[in-house]
Amino acid sequence: MTIEDGKPTSSHSDAGDTSRGDERDQEKGDGIALPSHVAGSGTLDRLADTARDYAKAATAENTNKAYAADWKHFGRWCRIKGLDLLPPSPEMVGLYLADLAAPVGKAPAITVSTIERRLSGLAWHYQQRGFTLDRKNRHIVTVLAGIKRKHGKPPVQKEAILRDDILAMVATLPQDLRGLRDRAILLIGYAGGLRRSEIVSLDVHKDDTPDSGGWVDITDEGALLTLNAKTGWREVEIGRGSSNQTCPVHALEKWLHFARIDFGPLFVRTSRDGKTALPARLSDKHVVRLIKQTVLDAGIRSDLPEKRRLVLFSGHSLRAGLASSAEIDERYVQKHLGHASAEMTRKYQRRRDRFRVNLTKAAGL
Repeated sequence: MTIEDGKPTSSHSDAGDTSRGDERDQEKGDGIALPSHVAGSGTLDRLADTARDYAKAATAENTNKAYAADWKHFGRWCRIKGLDLLPPSPEMVGLYLADLAAPVGKAPAITVSTIERRLSGLAWHYQQRGFTLDRKNRHIVTVLAGIKRKHGKPPVQKEAILRDDILAMVATLPQDLRGLRDRAILLIGYAGGLRRSEIVSLDVHKDDTPDSGGWVDITDEGALLTLNAKTGWREVEIGRGSSNQTCPVHALEKWLHFARIDFGPLFVRTSRDGKTALPARLSDKHVVRLIKQTVLDAGIRSDLPEKRRLVLFSGHSLRAGLASSAEIDERYVQKHLGHASAEMTRKYQRRRDRFRVNLTKAAGL
């Protein structure tokens, strides 16, 4: 199998102008506006646009997209039921959550985590419109608690990519320019414990591009990554490896040299023949496709059906792999991954000595 680079809906007449107008407003992303008593001007309108851009940047791009889809879905649901979006109604939201968990007809039920995400999306959009959705209201709290109790399942963790796995994966890549780039992506992502969005958002230097999520400084000792991550700015140190064949810093230098990249995005697209670097920054979806394809090509977890293997591995497999493979004090792994707590780091450790501290024996049993 080759992985290329490259919501149930119902038809119903619109119920009232309020829902339609509000959905048009959300499509504009217009949560920031001038006061009603202030006359617009070129300068003020420009500042309002700037404020909207900053407000949009307050949450990650993928979160913004998810919240926008959630609000659109909720607006469609309200129109079908003949309800208005505004003002917020906890009773109506409770009914919506129940419909998501146990839909009528052929529409599939969605997971509890997605239901919780949609509730967050609704609360966020109401807040942007000057309203407050009381998520602690009993009509929401009790319904959501019942959904969790009846439909909740333990979280499904992505498979960790361990040391031998990553070596087998990079060995499947060709020696052309695209292969050099993808090898650097896998090794830097693995050694840095990076999220897929962090990998592709890197620039060569500070302030190279407006959409930069950080930059890299390469020294004799290794590479220092300065990242604008989910929890704020942080530095990630990637030391040089014991062999050029597996060294992430050497792989990155080789990619930059042969791609002739000295400015702008660190990882860019290549031509179809894989021989020329193009200016466009890679999408984070490429990292997922790359991981899944090389997992298949390397024969990792070949004991499982192909579809199952594709589901098990994702961008988070790199972070989980580093957390599981690095046999050092846990606090160093926590700092490297940028986690606020050791408990979060432990969630990424698929392979660790869970019974190193035996409280049963410590209690005298």
